[in-house]
Parts: sequence; C-alpha cells; structure tokens
Amino acid sequence: MCTAINFLNQQHENVFGRTMDFHYILDPRLAVFPAGSTWENTLGRQLTDRYAVAGISRHFKNLYVLFDGVNEKGLAGGALYFKGYADFPPFSQQSGKAQVPALDFLHYVLGLCASLDDLRELLADITLVGLQDKLTGTVAPLHWIFTDLSGKSLVVEQIKQGLNAYENAVGVLTNSPDFPWQMTNLRSYIGAAPEQTEQADWGGFRMEPFGQAAGTSVLPGGYTPPARFVRTAFQKLHMVQPETMQEAVIAGFHILEGVTLPNGVVKTANGTFDYTQYTSMIDLPNKVYYFKTYENPQIIRVDLKPVWASGEQTVRDLGSIHVPIRYGTME
Repeated sequence: MCTAINFLNQQHENVFGRTMDFHYILDPRLAVFPAGSTWENTLGRQLTDRYAVAGISRHFKNLYVLFDGVNEKGLAGGALYFKGYADFPPFSQQSGKAQVPALDFLHYVLGLCASLDDLRELLADITLVGLQDKLTGTVAPLHWIFTDLSGKSLVVEQIKQGLNAYENAVGVLTNSPDFPWQMTNLRSYIGAAPEQTEQADWGGFRMEPFGQAAGTSVLPGGYTPPARFVRTAFQKLHMVQPETMQEAVIAGFHILEGVTLPNGVVKTANGTFDYTQYTSMIDLPNKVYYFKTYENPQIIRVDLKPVWASGEQTVRDLGSIHVPIRYGTME
C-alpha cells in the first residue's frame, strides 16, 4: 500500500510526495548519489549516475533500493506496490535491450533522465525484469509515478501484456488495479463536490443536511487502493492552491494525512499490519527533501544542493530518517 501525489503552487513550482505503507520494517535511510558516482544494482553490476540523485531507501550492504527520490534536474518519482497486476519477465542473457531490475528502476531513471521526455525515450530502450528482493524474498510487484519541473506526471506499469506509460492528469497514484481502471473508477464519484447540499426533496419529503460537507458524502472512506485514489484525487484537485512552496509542502502533508494508516487498522494475511512508516514531500525546483515518520510527526528538512555540491563522487548515507522528537515549548 502507498499513496503518491504531485501538484503545483501558484508560482508554478512542483512538489511530489508519498506515503510509505508497508508491514515489513523498512529502516529507511536517506542516501545521496553525486553526479558521476557509481552504484551497484540488483544484478551486482556497477552503474554510473549522469545526474546527482537523492532518495529514501533500504540499504542492503552495497545495494540501495530507492522508494522515492529526486535528481538535480528536478525529476522525481516513487515506487508503489502493484500486487496482482505487475508482471516482470525474468532476466535473460540473450536480451537485445538493456535489462533493468524492477527494484533498480527508480534509481536508474533518476540517474539518467532529466525530464519526463527523457524517460519516455528511455522506456523504448529497456526491458524491466523481475528479481527477488532481499527483504521479502519475492519479486516485488511495483509500478511507478514520475514528475518533473513542468508539473506533468507519468505512470509506468509493467503488466503481462507489456510495458505501459500513462499520462497522469490527476497527479495521484495508489496501488492495484491498474492506472486506467483507477481513472475510469473516478467517474463513479462525479457527484462529489465541495459545495454544500442544502436540502433534498423525495416526493414531498424534505430533508436537511446534518451540517457542512454533505457534498462529499459519496466519497469512499476505506483504505483500499481505489478508495485512497478517489479520496486523494478529490482533496488534491479541490484544495485552495498554495501560493508559496512552504504552503505547498504543508498542503501536501495535509492531503496525505487523509490516507495515512495507523498501525493496526489494516491486517495482512500473515497477521502483520500495514501502516504508514513515513511520509515524504519533495520541493522539486529547490531540491529540498521533507519527511516525517510514524514515530516522529515533526517534519524534517534536508537541503540537497550543498550535499550534491560537495565535490565528492562517492555515495553518501545521511543516516536513518528516524530522528528523535524534540518538543517545542511555550513559556
């Protein structure tokens, strides 16, 4: 489970954010990859980033698996679960295209592409392949959302019928079913509106609403991927557009709070619980990462520009994103 969004403020500046909902303890860390740095992919091969990259990741010895991230050109993206629909062919020595393990795809794109246009060209030259990840021991069923400085958004899904890239007019992604289904399902909620329903007349029987928000009563309230997609799209597309970047970041956190999972409300088949381990927001034009964790709701801010400008060409692990709470006081 997970939910991702992107939107523009009034200055036409783009922000990208996501919740990370999972039942395995991820121990996420913020990793920085300067331009020209080399990293090891899931196949054990050494790859070099054309552009500086930073992302929240899981670290396995020499392998960093990015969950979300951004590069120096303002291209950002996130990987989300796509169970029951993702279908990756196995790695083959005879393939004529570059084979990219699904777990590495986000980093691969951010390291090589400056924009969504670059990404579209890249997709024609690669094959996404499935390899077991070291956390779950399975081939992670993933799909991806990407956005750049333009504010446009692209969803990438590998299904049994092939690799697809979809223009994302609403700037929202959750999980299964596939993205075209989610967009079609939005039409079921065409009656939802921020305006108040004043009254209704059923054959002479008049009814008054209990209070405000009657226009939103048709919205789904659960935590399923379709429910989160609809609810998030409605909130994002009807909110008052933030004026500044600071307002946009805060607005993004507020929207994602509407689909945040408390630990215990979504139980998996093996008895564990999906919950929102962290929520992140990225200021694309200014290259600033914001995040908060389940244990610490205070927002942490990391300016990536000075880290990338250090002149180093080695991967830097900035540490766990689990930062101790420091309470503010009033006297």
